[in-house]
Amino acid sequence: MPRPLPSLNALHAFEASARLGSVSKAAVELHVTHGAVSRHIRSLEEALGLPLFQRQGRGLALTPAGQRLRDTATAAFAQLRDTVESLRPEAGHAPFVLGCPVSLLARWMIPRLERLMAELPELNLHLRPQETPFDDVLSGLDAAVLAGDAPWPASWHVRPLVQERIGPVASPEFAQAHQLARRPPDAARDLPLLQTQSRAQAWSKWAEAAGIVHVQLPAAQSYPHLYHLIEAAVAGRGLAIAPEPLVADDLASGRLVAPWGFVDSSAQWVLATPSRMPVERSEALARWLAAEFRRAPG
Repeated sequence: MPRPLPSLNALHAFEASARLGSVSKAAVELHVTHGAVSRHIRSLEEALGLPLFQRQGRGLALTPAGQRLRDTATAAFAQLRDTVESLRPEAGHAPFVLGCPVSLLARWMIPRLERLMAELPELNLHLRPQETPFDDVLSGLDAAVLAGDAPWPASWHVRPLVQERIGPVASPEFAQAHQLARRPPDAARDLPLLQTQSRAQAWSKWAEAAGIVHVQLPAAQSYPHLYHLIEAAVAGRGLAIAPEPLVADDLASGRLVAPWGFVDSSAQWVLATPSRMPVERSEALARWLAAEFRRAPG
């Protein structure tokens, strides 16, 4: 006869703590006290007869057993939530929660939101900004739109939307002051460069794709988000390296110029959905996003 499962409350407390990396954050999410979460985890460790966390400085780190249980528990609770939601009478009208990096949301999605709602009126879309990388089970999301490289998590179903293109952009005044239209791309080595903290290799990848060899580019000033980076370029702070979709509207309006155009990067813009979710639910959105990424601004 199989042994009974440990307390589901204990498993839930462990899963939240492991996923969020904090007992305190888990307590907030579960609407219980810090002590209650700690007691649940302790009881779960006693039931299993082995530790799931170990102290690491002021924080907690998962043991190998904890990592294994976290992966299984997170996937199981996510599947359980999805199934329960699908059984509710109003499931057909449930919101479709789409995660977006903050910069994509501000500079690309929101300006196109009215058109999206008009063309996909049956999609009850809720946008959720994301400042950190998406986790392996896309917690709390029906889908995520992002740029990245394979390999992707095995628990994602990934639809390519468009190849990512990157290039240097600057304010017209900055470009004119440095006569960028008359200079070759390797002139970037003499200019103040701007980049985002999450894409520290963007300039070197652009130089390689643009065929610039034997040129050492200077260190670039970093910004936390692409949104801040692009605004710094608009303000004339320097030459920014940015994905084409996020600056296309600024190029069309004349707020920015791209003196040397754009080149393909190794990344793709994709729509990722949890593999547990039927692909049909996001099919229309995937088609719309792919077409919109290819649409000329204006």
